[in-house]
Formats: sequence, structure tokens, C-alpha cells
Amino acid sequence: MTTIQRLQRPSSPSGFAATLIQPSFKRWGRRHPFVRYGLPMISLTVFGALGLSQLLQGSKDIAKVKDDQEWEMTETRKSLSKTGPVDAYQPKYTSIEDELKAMQGKMDISTYEYKKIPKLNEAKSS
Repeated sequence: MTTIQRLQRPSSPSGFAATLIQPSFKRWGRRHPFVRYGLPMISLTVFGALGLSQLLQGSKDIAKVKDDQEWEMTETRKSLSKTGPVDAYQPKYTSIEDELKAMQGKMDISTYEYKKIPKLNEAKSS
């Protein structure tokens, strides 16, 4: 007499799949350490860099919109006055000759008197 042995399957189909997949997956980590350690590390690095680039691009876009709004405000303010923005800096143009004449008017180099500059030791003793 010959007997045919049947494989006994668990009652749920997901349990059967889990028993077949689990041992082979455990062997991957032992046989190929790259799959267990290297692949997650590389994928984390790549996806992290992509995520950071998206965040930085978003902050750059926000800064650009803010600059554009400030520029529009400045242009609007310029258009309200004919000479430029209100309270704008008006530089005073002077020449070196004008400055020399003003300095000569303040000082008289023909009359002067000598004043002794005290040394450090003399200032403490007196």
C-alpha cells in the first residue's frame, strides 16, 4: 500500500504565504548584508536629499514672492510723487575745493601756540 501525503495548509491564505516568504527573507539579510544595511542607507540619503531640495525650493519661492511684493510697493510709492519715493535720500554734492576753503576759514595757520602733551608718568604724578 502506498500512501500519499498531503501538505497541510493553514486555514487562512495569508498565513500560508507568510510561512513561505519569511524564511527566504531572513536568509537575504544573512547572505547579502547590502540588502539589509546598504540599500536602506542609500535610499534614505537619496530621498532625504530630494525632500530637502523640495523644502529649499519652497522657501526660495516664498522669498521671491515677498521681494516682488516689496518691489511693487516701492514702485507704487514712486508713482505717487514726481521726484521719486517720499523721504528719499538726497545726496549733497560737494567738491574738494569747497571743503578746503571751509577748513581754511575755520583755522588760522599763521597764529598758533605750543602746548605740551603730558606723558603718562607725568599725568599720574600731578
